[in-house]
Amino acid sequence: MSFDMKDIRKRMDGAVVVLRKEFAGLRTGRASASLLEPLVVDAYGARMQITQLGNINVPEPRLITVQVWDSSVVKAVERAIRESDLGLNPQTEGTTIRVPIPDLNQERRQELTKVAGKYAELARVAVRNVRRDGMDHLKRMERDGDLTEDEHRQKSQEIQTLTDEHVKLVDEAYHEKEREIMQV
Repeated sequence: MSFDMKDIRKRMDGAVVVLRKEFAGLRTGRASASLLEPLVVDAYGARMQITQLGNINVPEPRLITVQVWDSSVVKAVERAIRESDLGLNPQTEGTTIRVPIPDLNQERRQELTKVAGKYAELARVAVRNVRRDGMDHLKRMERDGDLTEDEHRQKSQEIQTLTDEHVKLVDEAYHEKEREIMQV
């Protein structure tokens, strides 16, 4: 049985990457293509990602456009945007759907900050779960005689240092997102 610190680092990095993706989907006052990318549209008798039906562009800081490739699914794409919980009101012009990004009020900003906090806490929990798995693995290795007590202590400290670094990255990402949301 061997111990792979690279695997632990990769799994912790993964938790931070997922957090950043979730943060990208949180609406601030600025337009971002990542806001619409997760939307699913009922088209052609199936559920398809909006990115499979058209191009998403951000021509202005407060406007997203969706250039739908097939005019027969424009209404379905518009409906998916309107019925999403993003609070957006799309307007159709031919095969182009214009999605203006409204200003956020203070109450909505505070709600988004709470949601960002939940995402950050889930990321911290994920990092700590990876730490726990690594520590359990070290204990098994020491019990099986594959690791000395000193090696176990040293590797435990390495895992803890890695954990602290990743929790700090999560906290920094959260504070950055919080500032972005609260910025008027």
